[in-house]
Amino acid sequence: MSTIIYPITNLKTGVSLTITRGEGVYVYDDQGNEYLEGMAGLWCTALGYNNGELIEAATRQMHELSYASMFFGKSHPTGQALGEKLAAMVPVKDAHIFFGNSGSDANDTQMKMLRYYFNAIGKPEKKKIIARESSYHGITLGAACLTGLEVNHTNFDLPVSELGIIRTDAPFYYRNHLPGESEDQFVDRIVNHLEEQILAEGPETIAAFIAEPVTGASGVIVAPDGYYEKVRALLNKYDIFFWADEVITGFGRTGNAFGCETMNIGAPDMMSVAKQLSSAYQPISAAIIRGDMYDAMVEPSNQIGVFGHGYTYSCHPVAAAVALKTLEIYERDHIFVKAAERGRYLQQKLQGFLGHPLVGEVRGRGLMAAVELQNHKTHAAFPMEVPGFLRQACQDEGLILRDVGTAIAFCPPLIITPQQIDEMADKFGKALDVTLQWVTQQGLC
Repeated sequence: MSTIIYPITNLKTGVSLTITRGEGVYVYDDQGNEYLEGMAGLWCTALGYNNGELIEAATRQMHELSYASMFFGKSHPTGQALGEKLAAMVPVKDAHIFFGNSGSDANDTQMKMLRYYFNAIGKPEKKKIIARESSYHGITLGAACLTGLEVNHTNFDLPVSELGIIRTDAPFYYRNHLPGESEDQFVDRIVNHLEEQILAEGPETIAAFIAEPVTGASGVIVAPDGYYEKVRALLNKYDIFFWADEVITGFGRTGNAFGCETMNIGAPDMMSVAKQLSSAYQPISAAIIRGDMYDAMVEPSNQIGVFGHGYTYSCHPVAAAVALKTLEIYERDHIFVKAAERGRYLQQKLQGFLGHPLVGEVRGRGLMAAVELQNHKTHAAFPMEVPGFLRQACQDEGLILRDVGTAIAFCPPLIITPQQIDEMADKFGKALDVTLQWVTQQGLC
């Protein structure tokens, strides 16, 4: 019995795969088996494994300054440089940045800063946050309340209503549209419902609307055309912030620097990033807010002596050094442009599975995609055992993917080559056929 409590794992079945090393887009287990890492770890290893430049950046920083606190007015040059670099990249107006360690704590930080800001400007009642069904925003207490997935709520007794979280529709046309409803009609219906919720709660009580430009853990849901434009118009009408959770979609994943660009969202008021900020070589995140929000928070912090929020490892110098080098590589090697090109190729390859008896839809943007499984006889989703079986069948073929709801997700490192995309599609196709045989034997289709 392991002494480790494993995250997002069936605690009864425990460990099924032990990874010992990685190289490029491949990882290797303790038996020497090779796997194409089709999920970039957890949507994060953008530059793949064993990148010498990132390792050297971390090593150099450890020799120079292995740790420094940013509490009580202290700073360090590496953190300052990262802050300036990131602020110049993001589409947030006059961006100000709070550094943390994970996407979850970035979103928790945003919740706290929203409250701090609205207290500062004399609107203490404006604290509620609208979050969508089938969303993932993290796993800490506050971030898990924003998350709209049942598995992350069950048995935890999360204070969702106490934190003022309002749940609204996911823009998941494939599963949630009404019979005969077009995409435009679907968008109008759920946006109208959002407005009804805003009016019922009182716009003066709602601080922000949080959304992943393209969802991750809930199934790589891509909103229909026009959805975000109508949502932004509605939020502007009622003076509600748009909070972009770019923890997965940030830094080239969707074919642009940020998912907000890909999905025509425009400049968000707030943005959370993590994962590909350091290509996952070091844990680091950023909660980014508009300059006017920061300005309003300055005097209240002066009145009490400090801004009373922070983590021991906020802007850890080693993590900051690795993030700086990661951003440099993205820019120098035109990684986002290459990711867009290879993303188009990936989407094209996956479209080829649309005729398969188990496949209902293929969707995605850039190097982020999902193949939706569908029982064409019943016109319903398969039970969750089926995508789970497919995930294991992929692993048996030497391909690591992830089942996300009723779909299987793809999110390879941004450095993947067209030949490796071919390899990934070939392995997936074989696993899909194995799954079809099993589904047929089980009488599930």
